[in-house]
Amino acid sequence: MRVIICGAGQVGYGIAERLAAERNDVSVIDTSPELIGIIRDSLDVRGIVGHGAHPDMLEAAGAAEADMIIAVTLYDEVNMVACEVAHALFNVPTKIARIRAQSYLQPHYQDLFAREHLPIDVIISPELEVGEMVLQRIALPGAKDVVRFADQKVAMLAIECQEECPVINTPLAQLTELFPDLPSTVVGVSRRGKVFVPHSGDQLLAGDLAYVVTSKEQVRRTLGLFGHDETEATRIVIAGGGNIGLFVARALEQRQSRARVKLIENTRERAVAIADQLRKTVVLHGSALDQKLLQEADIEDADLMVALTNSDQVNVLTTVMAKRLGCKAGLVLLNNPAYHDITPTMGIDAYINPRNVTISRVLQHVRRGRIRAVHSIQRGAAEMIEAEALETSPLVGTPLRDIDLPAGMRFGAIYRDGAVIKPDGSMVIRPHDRVIIFAMSAAVRQVEQMFRVSLEFF
Repeated sequence: MRVIICGAGQVGYGIAERLAAERNDVSVIDTSPELIGIIRDSLDVRGIVGHGAHPDMLEAAGAAEADMIIAVTLYDEVNMVACEVAHALFNVPTKIARIRAQSYLQPHYQDLFAREHLPIDVIISPELEVGEMVLQRIALPGAKDVVRFADQKVAMLAIECQEECPVINTPLAQLTELFPDLPSTVVGVSRRGKVFVPHSGDQLLAGDLAYVVTSKEQVRRTLGLFGHDETEATRIVIAGGGNIGLFVARALEQRQSRARVKLIENTRERAVAIADQLRKTVVLHGSALDQKLLQEADIEDADLMVALTNSDQVNVLTTVMAKRLGCKAGLVLLNNPAYHDITPTMGIDAYINPRNVTISRVLQHVRRGRIRAVHSIQRGAAEMIEAEALETSPLVGTPLRDIDLPAGMRFGAIYRDGAVIKPDGSMVIRPHDRVIIFAMSAAVRQVEQMFRVSLEFF
């Protein structure tokens, strides 16, 4: 696949890294010679210094033969114009744009991105995507990661197995026998930094991060089975009143009536503006690194500190300080992957990587076949994939135990007619079933092939 990426920042670099690793033909355009230099030196892609919305730059990047343009510069308007130029002059089939300003995304303006106006096929709003992920983590404090599939009816949970975890040192097959009515499947394990697909005879060990697929109704029971019965936070302090912080505070007001939220914003004008938009949230003006301000926010009685500023360092230090002052738990926004591995040593309970959220959203549209959703795991070591089975799929009509499946993949759930089904060897997949799969990076291409639209389908 030939792909043009406009923007070589953290998100653009991350997308280019993933696509290049999968041997796609990738060109990256950015106005910064420094960022393009980094891309050229470290990745097998073409780097072009220039403006991503200019026709000559797109032509130089190979737009005439491109299958997709992904516009993720810092500026919404550049991203929109880049897609418009790619469509009008080069007829690029798939156009993806990152749009951050919420004004463009209002429901009554949805016709703006129609083919006859601004022809953009996929809109990515990082603030909304990250905000929803923050809310899911707040609702399920026992999970290190939470992702929803199949119309929100299926959940993938990343659960840390601690020393007191009831299910460690027990073969996975035995867990199925002990809890036959529980539609939960351990599809992947991260152990000492290495991700693998477990077999039925494997056991979970203390310190493992287990990736478990289950139904929406059984999420809390599954967490309890793994020894996580943490209660949902009701006293929350948010650091950072940007788009994400405002979105989370507003959603908590609307969805969680018991929540008492206090928000700290460093810029006075912004603090006043968001105070006018929030009804129940107490907005405090000042630095989240100010110990006196944290105490004014009653941090010693808080259940959760959610650090959502634009600075990784501020987010980490704020959370460390909050926990030392008595806050029970901390959730941090971290852009730099270098910080991810050290968060446990600093007492940070969970983090969200905005770049990973955006990359996962893009991969959903890069993947071939009837792929409905993708979530990248452990910096691309594996993926959770939701795909729809068609009549021509090799999976349809044959018991799973009789199918020669590639190594490095495991079925997590089948979603059929509104019901979530736990797969086993006798399961026969039907056309239009939605299949939730954990796949190691080496197996992703084979998974795509299973769900590709065959010529026989037409």
